[in-house]
Formats: sequence, structure tokens, C-alpha cells
Amino acid sequence: MNSKTRASAPRCMACRYAAIGAAVCALAGTFAYAGGWLTPSRLTTYRIINQFQYDNGTHLGYRRNHAKGLCVEGYFDSNGNASSISRAQVFQPGRTPVIGRFAIPGGNPSAPDASVPVRSMALLFTQRDGQQWRTAMNSTPVFAVRTPGQFYQQLVAAQPDPKTGKPDPAKLRAFYAANPETRPFQEWVKTHPASSGLANAAYYSINAFRFVDAGGHEHAVRWAVEPETPYAPVDPQEKSDPNFLSKQLEAQLAHGSVRWHLLVTVANAGDPTNDATQQWPSDRQRIDAGEVVLERSSPQSDGVCRDVNFDPTVLPDGITTSDDPLLAARSAAYAVSYQRRTREEALRAVPATPNTERNAS
Repeated sequence: MNSKTRASAPRCMACRYAAIGAAVCALAGTFAYAGGWLTPSRLTTYRIINQFQYDNGTHLGYRRNHAKGLCVEGYFDSNGNASSISRAQVFQPGRTPVIGRFAIPGGNPSAPDASVPVRSMALLFTQRDGQQWRTAMNSTPVFAVRTPGQFYQQLVAAQPDPKTGKPDPAKLRAFYAANPETRPFQEWVKTHPASSGLANAAYYSINAFRFVDAGGHEHAVRWAVEPETPYAPVDPQEKSDPNFLSKQLEAQLAHGSVRWHLLVTVANAGDPTNDATQQWPSDRQRIDAGEVVLERSSPQSDGVCRDVNFDPTVLPDGITTSDDPLLAARSAAYAVSYQRRTREEALRAVPATPNTERNAS
């Protein structure tokens, strides 16, 4: 090695260290920006999940929303009708295994079932090729808000007043008055009393998606599962039992399966796909794609759904997301909630020692 080469070696090494340092700084900056540390006024997923905790309290090891629920198992029996608009294997004739979860909104796992008028159903279909379709549905066909920003504002408006422990009605009224998009949801809830059980409620995808057929053509869709069990409103006597929904479902399953028809609604050109507060006209094409059949339930503490993140953007080939802005926000929020609760479960499972107590702080 000549003197010139020896002189340039330290400079090259310094350049390499500088490049590595720049890359580390850039990566750190990306994480800081994503977490909102560099832009504290920017809405982030962490702020949304933190607001859930402010509203409901932090219940270690539980989902930050829909904390109270139970697991179910069964299958989807496809009749092949939807295969004309989606090449997803799940819509080919035959059975696909399903695991799922029923829940009520809110972050309190001990909330009385009658405290909210909405129920939710989440399902995970596992195709023969290993691909999954995950969907998280509510018992209302529309959502209260259109954007992640409105959703966060709604959570802030619902934050309990320290003096009463309940949301301030004036703040909620102000939010709804400032956001008229919420009216369809409010009107629907007022005119549709909550179902008396989980098995006699319909559940809706709310967001729009796109089905892709064998020729590569896209079809804007929403879906719903409609029950074979006749609807009935909640009986006042049932409300006295804080866990009547799970008890009723368990009793029904003890006598046989419960079933829903999976109905796919196909949009016409011009129907909005980016606004979950609007329903499509009732004359749109509807395809009965088959039956969702649930055969057994189990507690969420150790059931098959316990460790599942029902992210609605986990989709098989033949189904894609739409331009609805809530979908990406839902996916991100579910991920943060999942990370927090699984970490809390892991820490709780480790025997308490001085080191683990220090690590948990």
C-alpha cells in the first residue's frame, strides 16, 4: 500500500461511518415522525389509541376498542355465486374454515352488554391456498364519521368529564352539530333498536372494497351477513344481566349451529366508495354468496380468536381495498392495539423479578 492509499483509507472509513450514521438518523427520524414526536399537532395512530385509553381507561391485555367479546368457530359454505365478480378462492363452491369474534364497542372489558346499541362480528376465513380474508363488521350499515380526523374528534368529545366520570353532553352535541355527516348513523340507531342477541343481528362491512374477477376487472362492493334467526329487540328484562349476549349465544349453540347469509352488494358507477357514512341505493345488485355457519364458542381469554388481529385490510387475491380513508386508519389502529395488548400479556406472563419489573416500567 503506497502513502497515498494509506492516507485515503481513514477518509474512506470516515465516509462509511458518516453514511451509516446518516442512515441511522434518517431511520430514527422516520420513526419519530410516524410517532408524532417531531410534529405533536399531527394526528397519528398513537394519538387515536391513546384517546381510546383516556376515554375507557387502560385495561392491560385487552383490545383498546371492542374489548369485551367471545370467540367462535365454524365455516363458510360458498355456493359459487360470487365467483363471477371475484376470483378469491373463498367464493368457489365449497367450505372454508372460519374463526371469529363477537364484541361490543368500547375499551372496557367489563361493560354491561346493554350499555351500547351496536354489536360487532369479526371473521377470519382461511382458504385452501393459505391466504386469509379478515373482515370486521358492525351491526349498523353506516359509520358515524367519514375521516380519521373526525373519528379522533369524536373520541375527544366523548372523553369523560373528571367531575362526573361521563362524557359531557354539550361537547358531544357540539361535535355532532359541526359534523352533519354523522346524521345518517344517528338516525339509523334511533330507528333500529338493538337486537336481543348476537345471532339475530345483521352485520355490515361498512367500508367499500373491490372484488377482482378472473379477467382482472374490478367491482366496487360492500357486504353484509344477514341472520336466519329472526330479529327481535332487546327485552328490558335481558338488560339486567350484564352478560346476556354471550350467555344467549352459548345456549343457542348448545342446541345447534347459527347461520347468516353472506350478501354482496355491487355498486353502480358513481356510487361513493370513500364515504362510510353513506348507504348505496337499495336497488343495487345483491349476490347471495353462501352461508356463514358458526358451531361453537369459547371465552376470549383462551379461545381461538384471542391472538388474532382482525385487520380488515388482510385480503386474499381477488379482494382489494377501496379509496375509503378509514381503511388505512383502521389497519394502523388495530396494529397498535395488538402490539400493546400482546406486550402486556407477555409481561404479565413473566414471573415478577427486579429485572422484569424494571423492564416493564
